[in-house]
Amino acid sequence: MSACRHSFRTLGAALALSLLGACALPPAAEAATKLPAPLLDAPRAAAHGEQVTVFAGGCFWGVQAVFEHVRGVRKTWAGYSGGNAATAHYDQVSEGDTGHAESVKVLFDPAQVSYGQLLQVFFSVATDPTELDRQGPDSGTQYRSVIFYTSPEQQRIAGAYLAQLGKARIYAAPIVTQLVPLRAFYPAESWHQDYASRHPDDLYIAINDAPKVAGLSRWFPALYSR
Repeated sequence: MSACRHSFRTLGAALALSLLGACALPPAAEAATKLPAPLLDAPRAAAHGEQVTVFAGGCFWGVQAVFEHVRGVRKTWAGYSGGNAATAHYDQVSEGDTGHAESVKVLFDPAQVSYGQLLQVFFSVATDPTELDRQGPDSGTQYRSVIFYTSPEQQRIAGAYLAQLGKARIYAAPIVTQLVPLRAFYPAESWHQDYASRHPDDLYIAINDAPKVAGLSRWFPALYSR
């Protein structure tokens, strides 16, 4: 069963982590590190207005928890991308055969945070791009790693960054993150929205997602926002 689908609240976050110890952290959290900045990025000085992008990298609770703490991000939504509207429902998506990935829509101000910086954060703390059709304790195609770009510029920057990371051989395994155009984004059910911030004592959040936000604070202090 997916831990994202079946969360636990039987222990407080602090107690859970003290009992389980650091060894209980998922491998991706233990191996996470600040990656180099993209060599190709959009200049913030020339940016104007707001932009949207969508990331998928495992359970959307944790991905949303990371990006809602990034300075310059105006709003985030948990939802589904990759499939059609008829199957954009949690129970169906959780079966793993709808084509959807649990995704997070990010509305950001490119004058405050560049698209390249969002990519750097995504790969550094939000996802393990070497895990195929899974992320941490969650398995299935709905947990695959995907960058859904919304413009040719985003496609160019993301593609260059994937190539940069691959060439640098930062990971022991190949990067399997997909780069595809965003066709549609369907917001998830209301109880999924801002789940991590509303349920900090949830055992799943404490073990899998709190370390991601801590990594953001540690490695990107200039971008971290409470």
